[in-house]
Amino acid sequence: MRVLVTGMGGELGTRVVNLFEQDPNVTAICGLDGWPPRRRIHRVAFHRVDPADRRKAVTIVRDFDPEVIVHLGVYEPNARLDPTRARLSTAASAVSVLGAATSCPSLKAIVVRSGIEVYGRRRGAPTRPDVTAAVDPTSPFGESLAQVEQVARDAGQAAGVPVTYVRCAPILGPNFPSPVGRYLRLPVVAVNPFAELPFAVLHQEDAAAAFVAAAKVRHDGPLNVVGPGAVTASQAVRIGGRIPLPVMGPAWWFAARASELLSAPLPAHVGELIVRGGVADGETGRAVLGVEPRSTREVIEALYRWESVQIVNVTHRGAAA
Repeated sequence: MRVLVTGMGGELGTRVVNLFEQDPNVTAICGLDGWPPRRRIHRVAFHRVDPADRRKAVTIVRDFDPEVIVHLGVYEPNARLDPTRARLSTAASAVSVLGAATSCPSLKAIVVRSGIEVYGRRRGAPTRPDVTAAVDPTSPFGESLAQVEQVARDAGQAAGVPVTYVRCAPILGPNFPSPVGRYLRLPVVAVNPFAELPFAVLHQEDAAAAFVAAAKVRHDGPLNVVGPGAVTASQAVRIGGRIPLPVMGPAWWFAARASELLSAPLPAHVGELIVRGGVADGETGRAVLGVEPRSTREVIEALYRWESVQIVNVTHRGAAA
């Protein structure tokens, strides 16, 4: 199997490549990203390509002629890029790479990173959506993910290959640049104890295993990958021994500004998660991929055991999460 992995410079992309390297059935691996890998790699042809450099990306994809594309070139707002740059880089990467995929004669499958943010949290929306639920995002990140899915869907139809949309819960890990992880690790965490709903998360190692499995299974359609169980923001804060700060209404604006000053920006999708929750039915994902994620509570407990929190001043440059 010849595999092309985009977003390889991020923690998730590098780990996915490491897992592919361990598989003797994977004969060639090509990686793309605007920034270098975060771990040691052994048998990967890595190309440093800015997401906006469409001509270079298209040439590399066509020359490599992959059998499977694992598209992880998704940039979460305030992970390592500011929201505007994240949105533009995500769109550019999807159009360049997935557009080029349609002209690859050996292509057999496409796997893309998405998230449960595509379901949105609109009034009346299902509280625990499964893969049959409508895509109706209510945050800029959710809209960005929905756009990636649409580009991938068009590419898959043009190439006549299955497309797997791996809709992950928010990903957390000891080296993963997560805005929700940074926020929950603050010493004082703003919560709304009177209007908060539970949310689920996903450990970075389980996310990586899910993408590798998806490349082999080649399922056609969406799969939710979420940690079993859920917690509210107040419960997460108590698990971590942090101080909860009750906040309601307009006071959230001041809480968000204070969080940003403490190097833990609160993008719209994270604010939505903290107040309106975010869970999904992951039964189909577990059955199809054979990956059993750690529980949400386990991941939250681990979050507070990590020796140091990643404090990153978000600038106009960075790598895919």
